[in-house]
Amino acid sequence: MSVDKAGRLAGKVALISGAARGIGEADARLFVSEGARVVLGDVLDPEGERVASELGDRASYLHLDVSDPASWDAAVAHARERFGRLDVLVNNAGILRFNRIEDTSLEEYETVIRVNQVGAFLGMKAALPALREAGGGSIVNISSTAGLEALHGMVSYCASKFAVRGMTKVAALEFGDANIRVNSVHPGGTNTALLTGAGSDEPADEGFEPPQPLKRIADPSEIAEMVLWLASDASSFCTGAEFVVDGGLTAGSPFVPIPKPT
Repeated sequence: MSVDKAGRLAGKVALISGAARGIGEADARLFVSEGARVVLGDVLDPEGERVASELGDRASYLHLDVSDPASWDAAVAHARERFGRLDVLVNNAGILRFNRIEDTSLEEYETVIRVNQVGAFLGMKAALPALREAGGGSIVNISSTAGLEALHGMVSYCASKFAVRGMTKVAALEFGDANIRVNSVHPGGTNTALLTGAGSDEPADEGFEPPQPLKRIADPSEIAEMVLWLASDASSFCTGAEFVVDGGLTAGSPFVPIPKPT
């Protein structure tokens, strides 16, 4: 793989959770192409190992269960041992369950919260000492438009993504004096297994026109460009903020009632 040694992340080391596929994979590929060295973490070991192998010696895969503090500690230690430091954390791992509140079991609710919300909390907590040691850095938490507005039948997902948004702001307040920036990214519909369902070979937007200004869903590479910018020094004065990449979904309703003439 061709690497621009003078790229936007030259000299930086990043740890990305949920990096075996989807947005996390797109992040890892773009980061390496821009000069970073990357630790890819996931529970999908064959997929993660394949991506890391394709990226070469600037990437390393590690099994990472984001709901387990010890697993996070091992991932941060691996980044420091393999590449000498840690500059960027991308909390990307996430799962989705559809159900009305009345049909959502406590077990299902807690499973989603444990991955999406607790996982981001544990990642920030584990990475903090290494980021301080590096003299600062960037944390990018992947939330969702579901962290900005409610979605029917997605109580656990919305709760977790609103929490990620709030935790991001708390972390920005607490970590700023260590020169650590913390921001959240809020993708709209994106062509990943989270939306299409694992094992589907069909494009997520096949025959579907989203009710938004841009009548398509995003490619993971389009979300990765925003994550890259936040990880890079180009966003050096941005912290505690929300960055929306949604094709205009949350801009407002595209359906404006036109009153009948009287």
